[in-house]
Amino acid sequence: MSDNLSIKQIHSISPHRNELTELLIEVVQDGASIGFLPPLSVADAEHYWDHVVNPDAVLFVAAINQRVVGSVQLHLCTKPNGTHRAEIAKLMTRPSFRRNGIGRLLMQAAEERGKQENRSLLVLDTREGDPSNRLYTSLGYEQAGRIPCYAQSADGSLDATVIYYKII
Repeated sequence: MSDNLSIKQIHSISPHRNELTELLIEVVQDGASIGFLPPLSVADAEHYWDHVVNPDAVLFVAAINQRVVGSVQLHLCTKPNGTHRAEIAKLMTRPSFRRNGIGRLLMQAAEERGKQENRSLLVLDTREGDPSNRLYTSLGYEQAGRIPCYAQSADGSLDATVIYYKII
């Protein structure tokens, strides 16, 4: 991987809005199961990003030569009975940059932030059969269960999701 790779938390979407919009559109077009179906419009992608950063959601980006190539979110639970947990959400890497350790580095940054926030449990879900399942298990996430017919794919089929957890 490039010596110019950086992982950082961003507090404002504004300076990265165009690149994040491109990232989201690209991964959705490539078939990622992250809540959207292709074709995803620029307006819808921008609207999504405009509402991501808040006190309960931490956004990390991966950049190569200062170009955003990936992102992940850590959603901090604020319910009184859940302040020990957080959810990993929307891990994305541009398809042309996959299989280079970017997703792993983003996950490690989110996990480290979870520890800093005194969270002891991380949860996430992903479509069954996606390559991300291998990444999560290699990082020590345990499968908690599977929900059939959870997410619709672009072809209209309904896919199962796998729920994972990790004690940190």
